Amino acid sequence: MDLTPEIVLIGASVVVGAYLVFGLTGFGSTVLSLPLLAQLLPLKFAVTLLMLLDLAAFLGFGLRVRRGIRIDEIGWLVPTALIGMGVGLTLLIRVAESWLLGLLGVFVLCYATYGLLRRGVPARLPRWAGAPIGLAGGAFSALFGTGGVLFAIYNAGRIRDKGELRASNAAMIALSSVVRLVLFGVAGLLAQDGLWTLFVLLLPALAAGVLIGHRLHAVVPAALVVRSVHVVLLVAGTSILLRAWGGA
Repeated sequence: MDLTPEIVLIGASVVVGAYLVFGLTGFGSTVLSLPLLAQLLPLKFAVTLLMLLDLAAFLGFGLRVRRGIRIDEIGWLVPTALIGMGVGLTLLIRVAESWLLGLLGVFVLCYATYGLLRRGVPARLPRWAGAPIGLAGGAFSALFGTGGVLFAIYNAGRIRDKGELRASNAAMIALSSVVRLVLFGVAGLLAQDGLWTLFVLLLPALAAGVLIGHRLHAVVPAALVVRSVHVVLLVAGTSILLRAWGGA
């Protein structure tokens, strides 16, 4: 793949903003960046790239907050999430990109609408809800790397402490990234031309975004940032749907 200066510069700008959100909330990096990067890069390439960046982000940031991880809660997500990842990877490899882009656009629009309409403290969810949410989250993690938002919905319905919620969200993203690293390696997606070069080039942007988000965590309401992200996602999701329909 030809990595032009424009791709690198635009990609770096997207990554800084996306991982600033990750530093604030512990999730949201991929659901924000993928709709934008998918305008520049092939979908499979972008999904694999963001999986590597998510893993690097957790190693640099998530380990700092590991003591706040609620294993007793995220443990209800893991078993079905693993099954969902297998299903999602199969679809990613076998389904035409135009159909996958359409599905991504619908997912992003639904999530953005949910976020903009939701008010107040999330309703408390029963633990059994972790099974279906884990399955869907695992599938969307393998497909687009966006399962973290579903994991975050479950965690927000179970965990009230802000620090524990952020740590648990980051832990689920890290776990899904490790599993996807193995699955994508077996599927040959890690051998895509230019992947590792662009990954290395974007690491400084990732570090800057996470550091800024971590510093702002104590002074900027995360809810304000996330709400702004939802507005961006409405535009990005619509753009992806138009692209998918145009290429169908």
